[in-house]
Amino acid sequence: MWEVDIGEAILALAVAAIAATWALNILSRNTTSGAAAQLSGRADAVFLFDGGDLLALSDAARATLGRSGSDVGWEQVSDAVRFRFPGFPAAPPAPRDMPISLRPTDPRDAARLDIEQVDGITRIVLADDAAAVQGGDAHILRRALNDAPYPSWRVDGEGRVVWFNRAYADLFAQVRDGSPAVDIQIFGATHAGKAPDTTVRASILPRTGHKAVWFDVTMRADGNDRMFHAVDVSAVVKAEIAQRNFIQTLAKTFAQLSFGLAIFDRNRQLALFNPALIDLTGLSAEFLSARPSLASFFDALRENRTMPEPKNYGTWREKVAELDAGARHGTYHETWTLANGSTYRVNGRPHPDGAVAFLFEDISAEVGLTRRFRAELELAQAVMDQIEDAMVVFSPSGRMKASNRAYRLLWQTDPDTGLAEVTVVDAMRIWHDAGGPSPVWGELRDFVLGRDDRTPWSATVPRRDGAAILCLIDPIAGGATMIRFRTGLPEEQPSADPGDIAAG
Repeated sequence: MWEVDIGEAILALAVAAIAATWALNILSRNTTSGAAAQLSGRADAVFLFDGGDLLALSDAARATLGRSGSDVGWEQVSDAVRFRFPGFPAAPPAPRDMPISLRPTDPRDAARLDIEQVDGITRIVLADDAAAVQGGDAHILRRALNDAPYPSWRVDGEGRVVWFNRAYADLFAQVRDGSPAVDIQIFGATHAGKAPDTTVRASILPRTGHKAVWFDVTMRADGNDRMFHAVDVSAVVKAEIAQRNFIQTLAKTFAQLSFGLAIFDRNRQLALFNPALIDLTGLSAEFLSARPSLASFFDALRENRTMPEPKNYGTWREKVAELDAGARHGTYHETWTLANGSTYRVNGRPHPDGAVAFLFEDISAEVGLTRRFRAELELAQAVMDQIEDAMVVFSPSGRMKASNRAYRLLWQTDPDTGLAEVTVVDAMRIWHDAGGPSPVWGELRDFVLGRDDRTPWSATVPRRDGAAILCLIDPIAGGATMIRFRTGLPEEQPSADPGDIAAG
């Protein structure tokens, strides 16, 4: 048993040695008919295949591939050379289809590739410049372009694709069947009539996909030829579309707002506005769409009398700068009273990335309502001041809500001078000190703060000068209480119980 195994091993080693010697002999042989004989000053890259399996390759072939031969097959060789020789077969050709002789697409490329069969072995010979196949600068640059992740191709003066890299070929295969064609540019005539060094955005639709793939295609001029480079910007286009949709959504939302909105970017150019801004400021849509600067925008407001006229125009620019600074820190708040009687509330707000937003709100109705309410309060106060009885009103919680002039004169106090609210307890102390002790003061306090037995009543309290004061207590709407103090009585009257109804 052991003798048989050792014999087989020796036989296998012998066959391997013979095969290696035979392969080296084929590597060193000239090509069929001597047509691809070793040229002066050139080194050939030679590959030997048995079907799709690599048997051997020369040093120049290894330099062409840029890798060792352990992981090389026909597909790897095809990827390495098809950007120069588009006709290189994707699979080992049949013996009847050989020999094959290929020339580069670029007419200025002097290389040649031959595929032939020698003793049943497929032999590939790439005749190129010695410096190129031995790792010179030209070869390094050629491989760098071929291995670049973005498509590159060259077009001659007649519009033919004379060179392309692997990324271009892969992209072409995604759009069309087969290898790149000389008379077909994958993106079409993107730069027709355009100057060199320009970039055009173009899209293609892969055969297996439903979404377009976007590229920025840049053209460089080289004599009569043109060199193109394409960069995949699909992610950028997707982000731009998302941003545009977001802005449109914001615009639709802002269009429903009643206040005017003006957003200025970090360069202080108007980036976004809503229709209400046109209505409030009177500025035209054409002017706002032209993206005016912040200073120009407020200048236009001033000229349109949509903001208060500054007394000194020389300080106007400084005011705009202060306004910008305030908006950046979220501290700008102003109320503009315009010549036409309108009143605007203007707020500045900081936004991300250095932007600022200004909000214009027409508060004319609010201001008018406040003014009318204030006028009604003043009228009511004037009416109360004309009443001879001293009068005071307390809320259900005991806080003083109103008093008239006679009350202030009678008790020598002005509730409006203090910052704190005056309560019925505070008032009771004043009454006690000025009028003297009386159980009525406590009854008044309890009635104001009470919730039950809200029946009008009256009582008489003494004064320190011996006169009497008639107190008339009446519950009014909302749980409030009105107390009137009537002086000038002929003599002190006896106090009435809280349940007694005042006769007037």
